[in-house]
Amino acid sequence: MVIGNIQLGKNGVTDNFIFSLVNQFKKHDIVKIRVLKSARESGKQGKQDVRRYSNQLLKVFGPKYTAKIIGFTIVMKKWRKARK
Repeated sequence: MVIGNIQLGKNGVTDNFIFSLVNQFKKHDIVKIRVLKSARESGKQGKQDVRRYSNQLLKVFGPKYTAKIIGFTIVMKKWRKARK
């Protein structure tokens, strides 16, 4: 299984980022999103910023997607059926 990779930069979650993420999910079921230091307002202590980005992406993509935060990386997975 190949896992897609994408980086979230200082612009944050924009329409272009979502478009790129949708294209990644067309090819892969799992995508790792690295949240760069420039995207975190708090710098090294930006765990809450990563959590905020994760929640924001889950609202956009809906119930068929889940997210797990590992360090400063968000691992999103696409499921066939909606999750609770």
